[in-house]
Amino acid sequence: MSKILIVEDEESIAELEKDYLELSGFEVEIENNGTDGLERALKEEYDLLILDLMLPGTDGFEICRRVREIKNTPIIMVSAKKEDIDKIRGLGLGADDYITKPFSPSEMVARVKAHMARYERLVGSGQPSNEIIEIRGLKIDKTARRVWVNGEEKTFTTKEFDLLSFLAQNPNHVFTKEELFSKIWDMESIGDIATVTVHIKKIREKIEFNTAKPQYIETIWGVGYRFKLTESGSSIFQARKGNNRVGKFGTSIGKL
Repeated sequence: MSKILIVEDEESIAELEKDYLELSGFEVEIENNGTDGLERALKEEYDLLILDLMLPGTDGFEICRRVREIKNTPIIMVSAKKEDIDKIRGLGLGADDYITKPFSPSEMVARVKAHMARYERLVGSGQPSNEIIEIRGLKIDKTARRVWVNGEEKTFTTKEFDLLSFLAQNPNHVFTKEELFSKIWDMESIGDIATVTVHIKKIREKIEFNTAKPQYIETIWGVGYRFKLTESGSSIFQARKGNNRVGKFGTSIGKL
C-alpha cells in the first residue's frame, strides 16, 4: 500500500484530504507542524508528500527544498496563495505540482494518482525487473539467484541452482544424466555423471515435501529426469521477465 505524508496545519483540511486518500486505498499520515513534518519526511520513506506552504515552525518551501536535496519523492504543494510568484518558487524548488485552495478533494486524489504513476514509470524504466520462475509453491529468482519454497527461502550451491533453474525453464522435457552433466557442468559427459544424481538428491531435499514422491523433479527410469509442470495436468507455470508473463509454450498471456 502506497504511503503518503500530509503536512498541513489546518486539521479539518488535513483530515478531509486523508479521508479521500484512504478511500482510494492509500495509507496516510498527518503532521500539523512544519518542523515535525520535515523530520518525518527526511527520516521515513513515503511515496508522496502533500505540503501546505504556510506552516508553523518550517514552511512548505523549506521542507520541499530540504527533501529534494536527498530524495526524489513526488511533492504536491497546497496553498491559499494564488500568486504566480509562489507557484514559480515552489515548482522551482522541486515540487511536482501546486494546488490552490479551495480545491476539489477528488481532483487532489486524481493528481496524487497521476504523479505516483508517473514516478513509478520513471523509476521502473531505469531498473530492469528480475527474471522470475514460479511453479506452484516454488519461486526461483534467476537474477538474484534465490529460491523460495512456500515462502521460505532455501540456500542452494551454484550448481544446485543452475540445475534447478535449467530444469524449471524446460518443464515436461526429459533430460538424460549425460545431457544435464554437459549443460550444467559445461564439459563433455565423459566425466562422472553420478554427480548429477547427487545434485538432484540434494535439490529434492530442499524443495520436495516428500522426496519419495517428488512433485517437482521426477525420475524417468532408464532415461533421466523431468521437471513436472503440474501435479494434476493443468498448467500453472509462469515465467516473468520485466512486465511480461510468458507461458512455457511461448505464448504471451498478458501483463502482470
